[in-house]
Amino acid sequence: MLGRQAPLALDKSMSILIVDDYRTMLRILRALLRQLEFDNVEEATDGTSALEKLEAGTYDLIISDWHMEPMGGLELLKKVRANPRLQRTPFIMVTAENQTESVIAAKQAGVSNYIVKPLHAPTLRDRIEKALAHG
Repeated sequence: MLGRQAPLALDKSMSILIVDDYRTMLRILRALLRQLEFDNVEEATDGTSALEKLEAGTYDLIISDWHMEPMGGLELLKKVRANPRLQRTPFIMVTAENQTESVIAAKQAGVSNYIVKPLHAPTLRDRIEKALAHG
């Protein structure tokens, strides 16, 4: 089949950092990732704590919420992209925002992919595959 790319074989042991200030959303994300057979998942409750974890360890993928205090997802993304050690890490933004300006701002900041809530496992898998393929 020309023009059609085979699905990417995802490394289920890859290290994933999920970032959200809403504990329920962290639980939902973790459950969806577990459903997709990803178990190597760590959590951070805002951009500041995520940055601390990123500076201390190595992650293969970041999945972050947009709206968080004190540091939101867009600011975290900009800091990740500005750090030579982290800049190539695939970064997926999860948000309730679907305004064109938000999508453009995330793209300009270097987001790998973007998911508008509500989340579903097939959509999450698709976005992870695309983020890793272009990472």
